[in-house]
Amino acid sequence: MAGARRAPPLPGETPMHLHDFDIDLFLRDYWQQKPLLIRNPWAQWTNPLAPEELAGLACEEGVESRLVVQADGDWKMEQGPLAEDRFAALGASPWTLLVQAVDHQAPDVAALIAPFRFIPDWRIDDVMVSYASDGGGVGPHFDQYDVFLIQGAGRRRWRIGQACDDHSPLRPHADLRLLAEFDATDEWVLEPGDILYVPPGIAHDGVAVGDDCMTYSVGFRAPARSELIEGWTDRLLEALGEDDRYADPALARQANPGEIAPAALTRLQAMVLEQLGDPAGFARWFGEYSSTRKYPEIDWAPEEAIDPATMQALVAEGAPLRRNPASRFAFVRAEEAIMLFVDGASHDCTGACAALAQQLCADETLELDPALAGDAAAIALLVLLHNQGSIAFEDMGEDDEEDDAWDD
Repeated sequence: MAGARRAPPLPGETPMHLHDFDIDLFLRDYWQQKPLLIRNPWAQWTNPLAPEELAGLACEEGVESRLVVQADGDWKMEQGPLAEDRFAALGASPWTLLVQAVDHQAPDVAALIAPFRFIPDWRIDDVMVSYASDGGGVGPHFDQYDVFLIQGAGRRRWRIGQACDDHSPLRPHADLRLLAEFDATDEWVLEPGDILYVPPGIAHDGVAVGDDCMTYSVGFRAPARSELIEGWTDRLLEALGEDDRYADPALARQANPGEIAPAALTRLQAMVLEQLGDPAGFARWFGEYSSTRKYPEIDWAPEEAIDPATMQALVAEGAPLRRNPASRFAFVRAEEAIMLFVDGASHDCTGACAALAQQLCADETLELDPALAGDAAAIALLVLLHNQGSIAFEDMGEDDEEDDAWDD
């Protein structure tokens, strides 16, 4: 919902850790290569969200949700927000509820991202959560991104199929990209805590075995070449003027005036490549592009802005800081500086501010060095990020003004 202000969740109480998982082996042998079943690698698995909470989110404006109901051998999809009484009217047909970006709403779901941060943050998309009744699923399909499918509660049978691409035949369907052909090569039933990794382009089909089946999909973005070219060239075009034109002051007479001469083609192509081949400019554009929030129309700014003096006092006290789970942080190293990207904007940082920028990107919750209170650039950056809702201070007690900067 455009312009809506929402309060981000507090950090989860129970951090999630992969207890028995070889990251280097996974990256070497499986990442973007082939599926992998990982049997309950958690130190202790606890389902982080109740079905009733997921259903409640699906009824909210501004939350992206879908309901898929199976009937007569087909799948029918409804877009949310759903009416509160919709679930009571579903009947006996298998159905699946899917809610996007639940990590933006529920702290314990957001905690599921941390164990997978061996993949760079700019690749992380969101955590989608699904709930399915017995036999529920969304049909055989493939995705253009990597995904870790975590079984939260109940059981789900996953079948893995063939490698697919844009030429793979699809069933005629107005809302879902369902494969017309599915050749299963592997099949597993996942129990709570089990994980199935599926690389891009691999067909898969998940069906709930029994009721109360919940699955958490940690998805990763992969920009298409067409998106990169379009976005980068659009940025370049914004900066070009009408006076920047082709010129040929040393023009020589041609034998045939209909020929586009090789020298002209070389000069024309050089005009294009000279603009495209700007590494620093591309880095800044891509940092801003990739750090744009999934739902930029939502206003996360606090009700009351903070001023530099208050920020200095909080930093000097060592007040703990946390990032908004809906915000995206990244940085690029430049000559003697750091380009920090937060929620689609870039910030050039040097000195102590550069160290702060890297710390903000590394840690979801952090304690600031009190010495930063004396650095004007660092304070200015923190004020800006706080007042746009990208960061906030932890609850510091009943007597503090900054008890919860995100509460309405």
